[in-house]
Amino acid sequence: MYEKPLKRPYNPSFSSGPCPKFKGWKLADLDAAVLGRSHRSKLGKNKLEEALKMTKDILKLPQDYVVGIVPGSDTGAIELAMWNFLGYLGVDVLAWESFSSDWLSDIVGELKLDNVNKHIADYGLLPNLENINFENDVVFVWNGTTSGVKVPNGEWIPDNRQGLTICDATSAVFAMEMPWEKLDVVTYSWQKVLGGEAAHGILILSPKAIQRLSEYTPKWPIPKLFKLAKNKKPNLAIFTGSTINTPSMLCVEDYLVALRWVLKHGGLKELIGRSRKNLEIVMQWVEKTAWVDMLAKDPDTVSNTSICLQISDVRFTGLQESDQRAFIKEIVGLLATENVAFDIEGYRNAPPGFRIWGGGTVESSDIELLCAWLDWAYSNVKNGYYD
Repeated sequence: MYEKPLKRPYNPSFSSGPCPKFKGWKLADLDAAVLGRSHRSKLGKNKLEEALKMTKDILKLPQDYVVGIVPGSDTGAIELAMWNFLGYLGVDVLAWESFSSDWLSDIVGELKLDNVNKHIADYGLLPNLENINFENDVVFVWNGTTSGVKVPNGEWIPDNRQGLTICDATSAVFAMEMPWEKLDVVTYSWQKVLGGEAAHGILILSPKAIQRLSEYTPKWPIPKLFKLAKNKKPNLAIFTGSTINTPSMLCVEDYLVALRWVLKHGGLKELIGRSRKNLEIVMQWVEKTAWVDMLAKDPDTVSNTSICLQISDVRFTGLQESDQRAFIKEIVGLLATENVAFDIEGYRNAPPGFRIWGGGTVESSDIELLCAWLDWAYSNVKNGYYD
């Protein structure tokens, strides 16, 4: 039996989305928000342009790449991308967790594309990256938020590819090194790694993607909220602050506050380093802890943002899945009651386990404390299931 820890995390919020605010964030930081004014006013437009410029500068995007704000969080951004770009070539789709499986389902079931190569792997694994046909467009997530499995790097993507690489990178951007020249369409939402408020997506396009908009019109109707081009003329105004629909200027201000915090605390490199340190702490704890293991099978593919754990005790793995999930819920509930950790149960479609957000807005000291509390909670709950 583990003794009850004496200290609690400074911030018990470990949700994988929306993710925790950075330490020191306060509501008064949003006082400069442009409220009650049109987002198309000079004041509103300046705020949107500042957000896009800061994004491009901090991420060190190539000069000829463009950045825009679109509706619907990352889901809206990736769906918008698929509806505008796919159908020109065949498609290779990588699916190894819940969201990537959703994108595959929409490509086949909603867009009804026929020439689709499916690369599917179970939770904890990646598909074979050597089997991808880059003569086609390629759709994939950089980081599997629901499985804790990421692609290890961009070396598997050739420079001379024929198709577009369309990458859902919502839990990777600002936490992992992104080889931008390998990526043509990238989506994310600021509610993930930067802990911003929800409902807005970011869309990043390479020149190659912009060219596709100039030479291809999909055969299906595209709703206004998804339109990136009209009569093969790309709507580049989206990438200079003229959003498709009305954004929340309060959310935009919150994004700007987070971007300024990144700059003040060492920039992108420091933010990535903070996230990597969080993963290192968890992996060191896992290595010395008999009852828990990473869900990701290959250490090179373990996510440093959505850190997914499973109970490895053979007595647990021998339980019915319904009992496993009840076991997990009891541990999660106990930690929430103690104001130690909120929202750390694994994703509903993932194997029973825990999911801890390890992005750069999470303090490493909080991660260390959480590991000790997990030991305590497990030792308290297990007797009700194993005896």
